[in-house]
Amino acid sequence: MRRLARGQTGLLLTQMLVIALFATLIGRMWYLQVPMAEHYRALAEAGHTEALIVPATRGHILDSVGRSMVGNRTELVISADYHQLLAQDDGGEAVLGRLAKVLDTPPEELRKRTRLCSPEVSRPCWQGSPYQPIPLAEDVEPRVALQIKERQEDFPGISAEQQAVRHHVRGRDAVQTLGYLQPITADELEEREDLRVRFSGVDRVGRDGLEAVYDEQLRGTAGVRRYAVNNMGEVTGVASETSSEPGMHLVTHMDARVQGIVEDALARGMENARKEGEPADAAASVVLDVRTGGVVAMASLPNYDPSVWKGGVDQDTYQNLLSEEAGKPLVSRALKGEFPPASTFKAASLSAAVEDGASLNGRYSCPSSITVGGRSFQNYEGDAHGSLSLHKAIVVSCNTVFYQLGYDMWREDGGIDPVDDPEDAMANMAKAYGFGAPTGVDLPHEAAGRVPDREWKQEYWEAGREDSCERAKNGYPEVREEDPGHAAYLKKAAEEFCVDGYTWRAGDAVNFSIGQGDVLVTPLQLARAYAAIADDGTLRTPQLGKAFVSADGKQVKRIEPGETEKLPIEEKTLEYLQSALADVPEEGTGRYAFEGFPLDEVPVAGKTGTASLLGRKESAWFASYAPADDPQYAVVVLISQGGTGGVASAPVAREIYDGIYGFETPDRSGGDSEDGESGEDGEDGEDGTESGPAVPNGAPPEELPTVQPDGSVQPPDGYRK
Repeated sequence: MRRLARGQTGLLLTQMLVIALFATLIGRMWYLQVPMAEHYRALAEAGHTEALIVPATRGHILDSVGRSMVGNRTELVISADYHQLLAQDDGGEAVLGRLAKVLDTPPEELRKRTRLCSPEVSRPCWQGSPYQPIPLAEDVEPRVALQIKERQEDFPGISAEQQAVRHHVRGRDAVQTLGYLQPITADELEEREDLRVRFSGVDRVGRDGLEAVYDEQLRGTAGVRRYAVNNMGEVTGVASETSSEPGMHLVTHMDARVQGIVEDALARGMENARKEGEPADAAASVVLDVRTGGVVAMASLPNYDPSVWKGGVDQDTYQNLLSEEAGKPLVSRALKGEFPPASTFKAASLSAAVEDGASLNGRYSCPSSITVGGRSFQNYEGDAHGSLSLHKAIVVSCNTVFYQLGYDMWREDGGIDPVDDPEDAMANMAKAYGFGAPTGVDLPHEAAGRVPDREWKQEYWEAGREDSCERAKNGYPEVREEDPGHAAYLKKAAEEFCVDGYTWRAGDAVNFSIGQGDVLVTPLQLARAYAAIADDGTLRTPQLGKAFVSADGKQVKRIEPGETEKLPIEEKTLEYLQSALADVPEEGTGRYAFEGFPLDEVPVAGKTGTASLLGRKESAWFASYAPADDPQYAVVVLISQGGTGGVASAPVAREIYDGIYGFETPDRSGGDSEDGESGEDGEDGEDGTESGPAVPNGAPPEELPTVQPDGSVQPPDGYRK
């Protein structure tokens, strides 16, 4: 009995323990499911958060008066919600099919755009966050957007909203200088940790021009919105949000009106050259503020429509922008085009000769040709001018005077067998003028040009000797079929180069003296050099950016000007050169272009140039500055394969000065030309263009435009938008 009672007691205790445990479990479950239900439901729903980068509104690019060159405009964008499409029974197939009919787009294209990018998925696909709207169509018509909004039940997961997009206000004007935006790539995000906290993966960044150089300031500071996401991937709310800060406006030294004048003048210049039978395949012009180095205008033709970048450019379009057939419109000839400067280079050659001992008061023989190293070097069209001064040699552009000066300096250095540490006066002066090196302008990918000298010739020979020796042996059979004489010339040249192509010969020196041979400069370099002549020898770093101004106008930050140097020439030499250049438009090779121009009111100093390159027709230069007695602007014009400088380029420069100062340009073309696209409506002219001087008082504003709290921009006093 005792044993049984003891067993029953143990069983009873066990039963009581089990009941107590069940009661505790039930109580805990009740506590979790009733009093704490909302708490744990919230925790479950917000199992994690997803961060969405909210791009800031990009700042505008303004000219010096406050006119917008590049801004933002709103357009209607059709977007898809990735998760809403995924949640549908068919993965959104039906919705995308209906949308394709409304947009008149193949359904397959829309399906591809809504896929998330991965190594296994080829483009097009979505490389951004799945929690960000996926754009399917940009700049849609309001009637299309209205169909989607009014029939939302037929388009679940599809939205039509207004978004800000980049807009070149003046169309093609300065398109290469201003640059463009393109999406940041997945590779860039992968390589750089710092980018991942600032970009969503589809944000557009500056890829060229000012958009690239000042991308960080223009872009502003992105915001971050953190979404609460449940374990099904559904967004349940906004967990936190940091607002974005708009980008700064970039105020430049550019003048939109002058830029439009330059674009139109260049287009007419190319057309007129073609009417004369010249190929005129490209053109460029630069206008600098002599006193500051500010780039007032920079144009390059052919150009292109900047709207090609909207929504991302396809590979075929991008390749076309770089193709020879299209004229490489993506490339700025003003910044990257390298051409022989021809007679515009004589300003540096005169400086070198005088600093090397040539007399400013001397007389120099100008025969029709001279013989150097067994070769005849001629004046243009074989003209002879007898005995003349260096002043007159600049005015009439006598080549043979400079040939002789170059030859004399070459002999002083020892000729073919140079002395130890030769002077190389011509090359060193050219470098002092800024040739052979980038100017330092605030634009990417600037070309350096080339100043050939003995050291360069040695390096060039070492790099090309093997190929030249092969050509010396086998010749040029591909050329021989069409032009046996030219093929024979090339073979002989290859034979000479193979043996001693490193030698700096007399022919190299005399060609160098007139900016021919292997000398190459860019239009920007040449404009900078002539601005230095105008500004008493001060060589300034060209600059486009002038200041940053916040979107509300409260913050202003000036951009420090670049470095300056001094030309290594005496004051009397500089004054002599200035005087000679001032007579070129009056009585020299530029007189045709400046007939009827009020030179007594705005005197112009300049130099024509006609450049030759093997296998190409002559290219036309005009380098200048004005007013010659109180310089403000340096203007350089190049028309590639356009003919002579005095006939093709000088009239374009004259038209630019006419526009700046409000003079009337005579019609030399015999008819109307095809105007460039300036994009700015005028107020005064019958044809919709503005009349009067483009720049009041003939000088760019020193003060900055004022950005009002409401975002509007007021020009400096005395200037108008």
